[in-house]
Amino acid sequence: MKIDRLLSIVILLMNRRLIQAKELADMFEVSVRTIYRDIESINGAGIPIVTYQGAGGGIGLMEGYRLDRNVLTDRELADIFTALQSVSSYGGTEHTLLMEKISSVIPPSQSAAFRSKTTQLIIDFSPWGLQPVLEEKIAILKEALEENRTVAFDYVNAEGQTSQRSVEPYTLVLKGQTWYLYGYCLQRQDFRLFKLLRMKGLVKETREFIREDKDMRELPWSTDYQRVTSAAAVTPILLHFTPEGRHLAEDRFDSTELQPDGHGGYNVSIHYPEDGWLYGFLLSFGTSIEVLEPEHIRHKLGELAIGIANKYTT
Repeated sequence: MKIDRLLSIVILLMNRRLIQAKELADMFEVSVRTIYRDIESINGAGIPIVTYQGAGGGIGLMEGYRLDRNVLTDRELADIFTALQSVSSYGGTEHTLLMEKISSVIPPSQSAAFRSKTTQLIIDFSPWGLQPVLEEKIAILKEALEENRTVAFDYVNAEGQTSQRSVEPYTLVLKGQTWYLYGYCLQRQDFRLFKLLRMKGLVKETREFIREDKDMRELPWSTDYQRVTSAAAVTPILLHFTPEGRHLAEDRFDSTELQPDGHGGYNVSIHYPEDGWLYGFLLSFGTSIEVLEPEHIRHKLGELAIGIANKYTT
């Protein structure tokens, strides 16, 4: 931890002209005396640090000291910075220091051009409005991942059934604007994908585990979904979108799947497992859609629509 702190102090000093010892002490949750000992260690390693006394003083690097930045080009640094901004959009401050490190290797004469490159593309993963409960879950899971500790929670599945789970966490996954935890479920004795919004009472346990060396480049959550859907009963469904619902069809389906009906609308053929998610998905299009086939899904949607209408009938 001391080595990490020393490197972080160097990066901060490279990115700021001066910084107070008290500010560094508060940032790293150590005493001011410890910060001054760190400064002596950094000086001893050959990195020139100067202390300025009096009002407006502080700790700073000797004028002109810079990291060697020949390893990466400006465009590559800007791309990394943009990616870090995107990840940081969903709460947490652990990437802020790394962004400062990147900024520190950009000469002042090129800082304006670098800022221009890093604002050409902005990807914000956070939802409209704050979700403090979800951010708290992410923070707990990050700690558990860092410490290789199991987590426990009550999990509510798509059918509304609740079960207690103890899981060895492996990966936090943001897929389709939804956060998931991929981990080894001790109850099911297999790897599972858990939706964070369905977790209740999430806590980090004291039990440690040895993390299995899994190659996450294979995207196991995607292959698991394909395996489940291929094993499930997949139903062919024919949909019709009204002319007013054209934009909804174009937002959700590829252009090759859209068949013009000759009247300004679309027909779309899909193949999905028939479950609660399917009916919620179809109902989400409101009156812009009609299921043409099969008949039993038309009938089920009609019943659901009548039930919804009855709730709002005076």
